[in-house]
Amino acid sequence: MPKLFKQLLKEVYELYLKFGKRLFDVTFSLISLIILSPLMISTVLLIKLFDHGPVIFKQERTGLNGIVFNMYKFRSMPLKTKEFSSDQIGHLNLTWIGKFIRRTNIDELPQLINIIKGDMSIVGPRPALPIQKDLIKYRRDNGSLFCLPGLTGLAQVSSFDGMNIHEKTRLDGEYLNSICFKFDLQIIFRTIAYLLRPPPIY
Repeated sequence: MPKLFKQLLKEVYELYLKFGKRLFDVTFSLISLIILSPLMISTVLLIKLFDHGPVIFKQERTGLNGIVFNMYKFRSMPLKTKEFSSDQIGHLNLTWIGKFIRRTNIDELPQLINIIKGDMSIVGPRPALPIQKDLIKYRRDNGSLFCLPGLTGLAQVSSFDGMNIHEKTRLDGEYLNSICFKFDLQIIFRTIAYLLRPPPIY
C-alpha cells in the first residue's frame, strides 16, 4: 500500500508540473489583472502625471533554461538608470511615485503579463539579471535554472535583500525539489503576509 501511495503521489506531482502549474498560473494571473486593474490604471496615470517618462520598464532577465526574456515592471527609477540588483538602489534619487510603487511592490504587477505569456510562473526562483553570472551558474548546477522563474519564490519569502547567492540558490534548489500545489499556495500566502508588513525604506 505505501508503494502504491508513493506512486500515486509521483503521478500527481508530474501532472501538476506538466499541466496544473501552468493552468494555475494563467487563471491566477487573469483574475489578478481583473481585480487589480483599477490600481494598475491609477499607477499608469500617476507615473505619466508626475514622472512623464515611459510607464513600463523592460529589463532583460534570465529565464527557463537560461534563455533571456524581457521582464516588465512599472518604471520606478530615473530614465537611463543602468542595471543593478535591487539591494543596490539606495543611492538613487527616486520620485515620490517611484518610491511608493517600489515600497508597495506595485512595480512588479506587469509581470502578470509575463506569466500569461509563459515567460514566468507565479512561484519560482526570481529571474536573474544576465550580469549575475555566479547566480546563474549556481542555479544551473543545482537544476533550478531549468524551471520557470517566478513572481515570488521561496528565497523571497524566507529572506531579505542582500542574501548571499549561496543561500539564495540553496532555497531555489529546495523549491525545485518540493514543487506541488500545496507548496505553491503556502509561498503565495507567505508573500501576501510579507507584503502586509511595513515597507522597506529606499
